[in-house]
Amino acid sequence: MGTFVQLFVDGLSTGSIYAALALALVLVNQSTGMVNFAQGGMAVLSAYIAWWLTTLGVPLIVAILISVAASFVMGALIERYLMRRFERGDPDTAIVVTIGLLTLITGLCGWLWTYNNKQFASLFSLDTVPFLGASISLRSIGTFAVILVMMLLLQALFLGTKLGLALRAVAINPQSAAFSGLPVGRLLMIGWGLAAVLGAVAGALVAPQLTLTPGMMDNALVYALAAVILGGLSSPFGVVIAAWLIGVLENLAAVYVPFIGYDLKVAVPFILIFVVLVVRPQGLFGRKSVVRV
Repeated sequence: MGTFVQLFVDGLSTGSIYAALALALVLVNQSTGMVNFAQGGMAVLSAYIAWWLTTLGVPLIVAILISVAASFVMGALIERYLMRRFERGDPDTAIVVTIGLLTLITGLCGWLWTYNNKQFASLFSLDTVPFLGASISLRSIGTFAVILVMMLLLQALFLGTKLGLALRAVAINPQSAAFSGLPVGRLLMIGWGLAAVLGAVAGALVAPQLTLTPGMMDNALVYALAAVILGGLSSPFGVVIAAWLIGVLENLAAVYVPFIGYDLKVAVPFILIFVVLVVRPQGLFGRKSVVRV
């Protein structure tokens, strides 16, 4: 029983890392209609900014808040001066641009701060508390709580605010939104800025667990994309549940399914994706698109 609970809790903690990045992907998609493959790189750059400020003597929480504010500006500027040139063109071109942006940011981080691992202090204590025979770290509980709050805030933004409704309208049909009087360009900048803020929070949560390197988010981005496909691009609630599901099932399969083990547990999310795409292509919590002809 203790082993099962420990694996379950550790899976939730790992899944929270995937969920943080997946929420940022959903926010960009809901406000622009595209998938930002550079999201992981932007999160890493934000984490490096926070780490660099701490080396100058700035308290950790202040450094993270400054990096979050800087990330909002960075996301808005990227949309205004780079992505806007491609957002209304071929979607494949925009995707290639985000991949190029990911490569550029990764190289920039390596050039500025080297590729050596950096120790990033955690916001939460590393102490553990006993629970049903397992040991749960306060850092895992804190990460879980932050992701839960982010999910609720994002769900409330899209479903309960005029800003969220305007962002969704711009993503679905920018021309109709413009005819309705919505400031499309400003809303796109806000969408990218808010997504960069989510990425900055994700970077601050992930860096203490993985150590800070330019490629820190590469694997997490793959799992986050898996969570987005499973949960549905239109559902912040769905991608968080999917990310937790991936983390938990991966851990349980590694121990309780002998032919999978730790070597093949990376295949678990892709098996889930295959099954979900066959049974429910829009994801577990996504909405099916209906086109009137």
